Parts: sequence; C-alpha cells; structure tokens
Amino acid sequence: MTFHKEGYTSLALCILFIFVLNAAIQFYWPDYTVLKWIVYILSFILFVIIVQFFRNPHFDIEIDENTVLCPADGKVVVIEETTETEFLKDKRIQISVFMSPVNVHVNRNPISGVVKYFKYHPGKYLVAWHPKSSTENERTTIVTENANGTPVLFRQIAGALARRIVWYVKEGDKVTQGDQFGFIKFGSRVDVFLPLGSKINVEIGEVVKGGRTVLAELPA
Repeated sequence: MTFHKEGYTSLALCILFIFVLNAAIQFYWPDYTVLKWIVYILSFILFVIIVQFFRNPHFDIEIDENTVLCPADGKVVVIEETTETEFLKDKRIQISVFMSPVNVHVNRNPISGVVKYFKYHPGKYLVAWHPKSSTENERTTIVTENANGTPVLFRQIAGALARRIVWYVKEGDKVTQGDQFGFIKFGSRVDVFLPLGSKINVEIGEVVKGGRTVLAELPA
C-alpha cells in the first residue's frame, strides 16, 4: 500500500492547514486545554481521512482476454440493457459502480487492447447515483478494443463531491488490463458498457474491487 501521486497536493494543503490551525490555538488560547485536545483530535482525523482516501494498493493481476475486470472499488448500482449513444450506438449491457469517499479511487483498465476513442466532457455535478449523471455530469468516455476486435466502453463520472477527473490515456495507446487509467477525487461513479451476450458475474448491491473483481466474461 502506497500513497497515490494525485494526493500530494491535497496532503500538503492538509498538513499546512493543520499546522496553521494548531499554531493559532497554541498562540491565542494557550490555557484552553480542552479546546486544544479537540483540535488535535480533529486534526488527526482529517489527516487520516486524506491518507486513506489517496491510498494506492498493490496486488497481482491475472490478465485474461475473455474477462472484463472491474475498473474501480465500490458497489454495483446498475445492471441493465441500454443503448449507448455516444460512440458504439448500439444495445449494450451497462454496469455502474458507485464509489463512496471511503473507497480506493484508482481507476483500472477493464480489458487489454488499444484505445480507439477518448473524449472529456465538461458538465454538471449531480449526485453520482442520479439517472442523468451518465449523460450530464463531468465525465470521460474511453473505448478500448481487445485483440479479438471487441470494444468495451467505460466512463469516469464526477459526482456531487468529485470535481476533478484525472486520466492517463489517449487515443492510440496500448493498455494492459488492470493497469491504472485514471483517478477520480471523492465520491463518483464508473460505467462499463459490455456487448450483449456477455456473462455477468456480479449482482446489484455487490461490493466490488477494482482490478480484482471480474465483472463479466465476453461472448465468444
């Protein structure tokens, strides 16, 4: 377990805030012992929250061309057949994973292959579980095609708290299943659009792990 690079600025600001706050308490209210201990405890809790939010776990990943790995930690909130209108423009099975502030927020490639499409969309900041968050919130759309020519589309979607989406891929990149493709700060959501006929291995409400849980098996 390491600290993710996307958290360096947040951690530095947190430490600076804690230092200034505690220095002010010590300078202006040196005799208020109870107040100082309250501030100390709250400062420690804030520090722990930042550290745990930007944690970056390391683990072995088994690459399988026939499976789709979960791109993020969280809970499955949507499994439904829908029409993908931005790029694929056909019927797909959509699986959506909601990421709460306590989840690891690293995003991982669900399959290996070549990035055929990438687009960033500025937008609103509706709560991540809102039905229109997939089409109206700030988001990215990525389509990766595997060695068999099967495309899988996935989206990073900002939530009410998440105001910064980070991505590390672009069109034409060759990516490896399980490697990091991005990061979303605070609560958010990731959608995956699979071919019809895919064998779904998760259920609504199931807690899943990015890079470890197998969402589905692709049709032959």
